[in-house]
Amino acid sequence: MKFVRVLAWLALIAGLVAGSAWIFRERIAIALFERGMDAALTADPFKGRPDGLSVGLCGSGSPIPSPDRAGPCTVVTAGRHVFVVDIGEGGVRNLTRIGYGAGRVEAVFLTHFHSDHIDSLGALMLQRWASSGAATALPVYGPPGVETVTAGFNEAYKLDSGYRIAHHGPKVVPPSGFGLAPHPELVPANGGERLIYAANGLQVFAFAVNHRPVTPAYGYAFVYKGRRVVITGDTAPAKSVEMAARHADVLVHEALSVRMVAMQHDAAMRAGRGNLAQIFNDIKGYHATPEQAADIAERAGVKVLLLTHIVPPLPYSILEVPFVGDARARFKGQLIVGHDGDEILLPADSDEIRHERRF
Repeated sequence: MKFVRVLAWLALIAGLVAGSAWIFRERIAIALFERGMDAALTADPFKGRPDGLSVGLCGSGSPIPSPDRAGPCTVVTAGRHVFVVDIGEGGVRNLTRIGYGAGRVEAVFLTHFHSDHIDSLGALMLQRWASSGAATALPVYGPPGVETVTAGFNEAYKLDSGYRIAHHGPKVVPPSGFGLAPHPELVPANGGERLIYAANGLQVFAFAVNHRPVTPAYGYAFVYKGRRVVITGDTAPAKSVEMAARHADVLVHEALSVRMVAMQHDAAMRAGRGNLAQIFNDIKGYHATPEQAADIAERAGVKVLLLTHIVPPLPYSILEVPFVGDARARFKGQLIVGHDGDEILLPADSDEIRHERRF
């Protein structure tokens, strides 16, 4: 009986607690919201982290809509400095989810000008300007033609910038900080790399890749305190990628499954969608398969191969097995099918590699 009475008292207490929580639920929600905002606005993504180089995916998808993959976007950090390679749809939102936010971005490197790689450039520029009070335009490096792209975004957002300056005042959003500043760069025709950026111990090299008829198209190598990350952008198998990735810690390579895209083509044909079927047929020619990326990584002596720009979307994780084919057998290092939020940390002057999922 005593045990039964204890249970009854516990049930009564639990009921009172639950009832109180229900009565004061709005106050509790507001308190949690306030605490969450304080944490978000004061968070330091580098706290407790060793100096080094990192590469993360703020977007691992492609132009094909996917519920869990944003458009192409890669974030690189060197020390406490943040850079972005391409900025597809949803990439700006994911930057915040990873922990960096648009206000920390110091420069953008565009691999080429396909719409899925640039369509959030305006959003990144505006959020960086407004959230940090930037006094200078956002630098954008890329192949020749980047001037046209940045001029178009600057013009498209010109009216918006005027509204924001009038509303918030020039001290909050300095007029000099609005816009994108283009840096067109040329690279060697033989596939070699060229230094295009150097500051705070970081060096960024650009090199040509094979995404014809999209030309020029670039990949980038980031080098910082003994660590090296290579990002291909969109490309068919290219010797220039293998050259740049020689002994790299991480190769971030795009990947397309020819087998699975052929299934998309056949489905489009059965549905009478001839135009879409032709697109599925065409895209196979200027991308690389996971197996081809694995071969390049193996020959280059890469430690980690991170696949991104995943085509087609993989709504179920089990599909990653047929997607990679026999790529894991071809590459002796670590192969990762990238997801939004993946980040690889490379502490300075060491061989340590840490793979984390940030969200």
